Amino acid sequence: MAGHLSYDDQKKLVFKGLMLLGAITIVEVIIALLAKGHLIHGVDFKHGFGHYLYMALMIGFSLYKAYFIIFYFMHMAYEVRGLMLSVLLPTSLLVWAIIAFFQEGGAWGARREQIKEMNEAPASNQSSGKPTGYVVPAGGWISRS
Repeated sequence: MAGHLSYDDQKKLVFKGLMLLGAITIVEVIIALLAKGHLIHGVDFKHGFGHYLYMALMIGFSLYKAYFIIFYFMHMAYEVRGLMLSVLLPTSLLVWAIIAFFQEGGAWGARREQIKEMNEAPASNQSSGKPTGYVVPAGGWISRS
């Protein structure tokens, strides 16, 4: 357990963790530059299997870094199971909420584009200059006889 390690041993573990996180971050940056066509011109992963592979790798590396930080730097690996679950279950709900917000935002964006297209379209039903609606008789609606 990390609580029984000496100061020098704990310091070594922290530096190993930082090097691991730094190496993963460097790999993520290289993959991102490669996928966007900045390292090898003409190679990009914007469509198809390459795009899904790129996204899966980026999500996987990010989740691993989050796991590593939470479990080792925040010392959750050394806590009882109940405390671990009390932190991790609300976090999974937060991830669900973020996905739901992105879906909702996409729907709002699509609807906004539809409204913009409708506003920019020329009006097909042009008025003839005559008033429309009910014409009130000169004497009013109630006839007094």
